[in-house]
Amino acid sequence: MKLAVALSLFATASAFTVPMQPTSSARAVSAATASATALEMAKQTPHGGKLVNLMTDDVDAAIAKCTAEVQLTPRQLCDVELIMNGGFSPLTGFMDEATYKNVVENMELPDSGLLFGLPVVFDTDSEDLQPGQTVLLKDGDRPIATVEFTDKYVPDKPLECLKCYGTASIEHPGALMVATERGQYYMGGKVTGLNVPVRDFPCKSPEEVRATLPDDKDVVAFQCRNPVHRAHYELFTRALDDPLVGEGGVVLVHPTCGPTQADDIPGDVRYKTYEVLKEETHNDCTRWEYLPYSMHMAGPREAIQHIMIRKNFGCTHFIIGRDMAGSKSSVTGEDFYGACDAQDFAKENAERLGVTPVPSLNLVYTEEEGYVTADEAEERGLNTKKLSGTKFRQMLRGGEDIPEWFAFKSVVSVLRENS
Repeated sequence: MKLAVALSLFATASAFTVPMQPTSSARAVSAATASATALEMAKQTPHGGKLVNLMTDDVDAAIAKCTAEVQLTPRQLCDVELIMNGGFSPLTGFMDEATYKNVVENMELPDSGLLFGLPVVFDTDSEDLQPGQTVLLKDGDRPIATVEFTDKYVPDKPLECLKCYGTASIEHPGALMVATERGQYYMGGKVTGLNVPVRDFPCKSPEEVRATLPDDKDVVAFQCRNPVHRAHYELFTRALDDPLVGEGGVVLVHPTCGPTQADDIPGDVRYKTYEVLKEETHNDCTRWEYLPYSMHMAGPREAIQHIMIRKNFGCTHFIIGRDMAGSKSSVTGEDFYGACDAQDFAKENAERLGVTPVPSLNLVYTEEEGYVTADEAEERGLNTKKLSGTKFRQMLRGGEDIPEWFAFKSVVSVLRENS
């Protein structure tokens, strides 16, 4: 069945030529005033006005209502955690068919008109799971949540991929995931949280992160899915000097540590690199937390998803990198998105999201001045040094010395120990 779907997706392949704009007219969305509780600490109002928290105090009673149990996949585990802890606020469960269709086609939640970048769905191949059931969701032996299923539907996967990824070609890692990993059915339903997953990397909830952030200062989010090297560090520390950011702001470095594309460094290894770098570069203006999110490599649409999530974690600003959440064809190596597509799309939707995009500086290393912008280096005729990611990986595997202008020694050490 999944092979047939994959072939169907491949047959409807198209290049990324359609701008991924909401098709319905923009509607004014009035966010409810956040109540002055611990849930709404920090300057930023949650998406939709209220931070969701679906954790129950009576775990035994919730489990007693279940008539079946399901083992969660790694991607589902990330989605469940962000539903129940409020990272996906205002969602209170997996999307039903009407919500799924509206998010896919219009990038909006129905009724409220709130922007929502990508659908959040429970997929299955089971014929036994049916609407009306309450099911226990587990990670190994650990009960994570329950879900009260409301509907079951067959998704239009080629349309989902075309709208969300800009292509239905299985050369795209996200489209390949939808075609070959996800089940043939999607199910909607309300989630009740039981226990937080046990991970190699600790993931604080939005409530917990907000409690650590200043409630009267700007908070600039930096999203990454790879180890942080020198240029990244310079980029997010210098973001606080941007005129769009108020005085006394802080940076929240918030890497995703869940599933991603096949050739990325595993999440537990990435976490170790972040931890050693956090110690090496201790800075009161930089905060480090970790996000249990599975990457889709969906470019512009995923940029909206990341911004929305960080809004729920209390961020007022977001650094949009070049080719953010971008991907290449597994066949031709061609980019699916332009270098600035995500940046431009985020700017277009910034007002509706209520988060200010901060431009990502195009930094280069120079022999004379260290890191400066590429424009400054060209204007002043400075001598630049370059090291491609491919060459870096070759040097890493070969045991060669990595220049300190490119990577932190502590990070390189962790990567070598875990190669």
